[in-house]
Amino acid sequence: MLELDAEFWVAVSFVIFLIALGYMGVHRMILDAVDQRSARIKAELDEAKRLREEAAGIVAQYQQKRLQAEAEAEAIIAGARAEAERVAAEAKTKMEDFVARRTKMAEAKIAQAEVQALADVRAAAAEAAVSAAEKILSETAKGPIADTLIDQGIRDVKAKLN
Repeated sequence: MLELDAEFWVAVSFVIFLIALGYMGVHRMILDAVDQRSARIKAELDEAKRLREEAAGIVAQYQQKRLQAEAEAEAIIAGARAEAERVAAEAKTKMEDFVARRTKMAEAKIAQAEVQALADVRAAAAEAAVSAAEKILSETAKGPIADTLIDQGIRDVKAKLN
């Protein structure tokens, strides 16, 4: 019975201990501590949620800025391509104009050289014909008639060759 007795007294003293703790308000202090901890955890969770939403907003903002930057970069690239094509077309046109002008100048110089060569050949032929006619006439004709014929022949040859 002693064993039952000891167990009984342990149970009675435990109940008295619990009543004393209840009377002293320990359960309220424990509940207050748990409530404070719960409030602190809730505040931390709310702060974490706010920070997460703020971070999501910043991420969305930066994604939008990135998309805008990509669109702007594409516009710059398209503008640069268009400018390069325009400059290339302009350079091609200028080169074609330059080649055309050079070709015309070369053709004009060639034509001028042909005219000059033809004039030089005619002058040389006239000189050769005049001197040959003068030599032939001076050997065959003599006197004032020869001089008249020579002068007339020279005039005729010059007139025909020029």
